[in-house]
Amino acid sequence: MADAETPQDDAPQKGSKLPLILGLVLALAGGGAGFYATWSGMILGAGDSNDAAEMRASNDTDTPALDNVTFVPVDPLVISVSARPDNRLLRFRAQLEVPSDHVDEVTKVLPRITDVLNSYLRALEVADIEDRTALTRLRAQMLRRVQVVTGQDRVNDFLIMEFVLT
Repeated sequence: MADAETPQDDAPQKGSKLPLILGLVLALAGGGAGFYATWSGMILGAGDSNDAAEMRASNDTDTPALDNVTFVPVDPLVISVSARPDNRLLRFRAQLEVPSDHVDEVTKVLPRITDVLNSYLRALEVADIEDRTALTRLRAQMLRRVQVVTGQDRVNDFLIMEFVLT
């Protein structure tokens, strides 16, 4: 009856789940620590909250008072946008936000500003104008060109009053 003994299991034993659980716990702990370090500003931050508050306070003092601002109108422009038979026109009108100290200087170079804007707007295609984000992008481009013509710190902002493609 020695042959009647029960044979032993030849099936491989399952490995322990301890490494899997340990890896999961360490991954969660690392993710939480990374989130906290980024959220608190230790990594990729602008410093502690006191520095950020001081930066905001200093930016508030750099903002010009509205009493010290004058709006200078730019001559209205009517520009032919496409050279095709279905000629489309762009009616454009804008104003410049200028510190009161520099109004005379900016007014003196208004013909040059009109020329720069006219040249820039004539170079545009209809597709450039019809895009949803076009006005913001065009406004930034025109402000930069006007600031180059007028000089440093003479024009604070460029306000588009009319921008109609007919």
